[in-house]
Amino acid sequence: MSGQTNTRENEIGKCLSHVREEEEEEETSAALDNEDAESQTRRHGHSGILTMDQEAKMESLTTVRATYVPPKSQDVRLKGIRGELMEKHLAQMISEKIRAELNPPTPKTDFCSTTQRDFSVEGFVPLTPETTQVQDYKTDQAISFWSENHQRIQGVTAVQTPKAPFRKSAFFSTPVGERLDEIEPPPDN
Repeated sequence: MSGQTNTRENEIGKCLSHVREEEEEEETSAALDNEDAESQTRRHGHSGILTMDQEAKMESLTTVRATYVPPKSQDVRLKGIRGELMEKHLAQMISEKIRAELNPPTPKTDFCSTTQRDFSVEGFVPLTPETTQVQDYKTDQAISFWSENHQRIQGVTAVQTPKAPFRKSAFFSTPVGERLDEIEPPPDN
């Protein structure tokens, strides 16, 4: 039984020590809270927690900048004058060559129409052929595919004159009795 009481007292002692530590923390933070106004604390935090010297300034040099500094230039020439001039000259030649490839010159414009190029040939003299027959466009029958092939057309009345196959014809409306009195029957196609 005495073993149980010892462990119980140890547990109680541990709890009390925890409570004491919390009370001490509250006292220290309460002391800090009482010094400043609540809004000031929210904006700037508690003063004096991170550093005791309030007037100290932050360092402007970071660890990375302090460790990795750019190499200092030497006062000695690394390339000769002639080498630098040759590099500049080569760079200029290459850039001009690339510009010439990317921006080719515009071709010369040929202001020649299709008629001039295709139909106006040097040395050509147009001649009008002489007529072999006297033609009268007002009275002559026009020549077409159908006037040449009028025999093959189906459903057309009989042609009276081969020179004018499409002239007016009254054969389709003439009564059969009147047609029988005619001397010449209409030609069959």
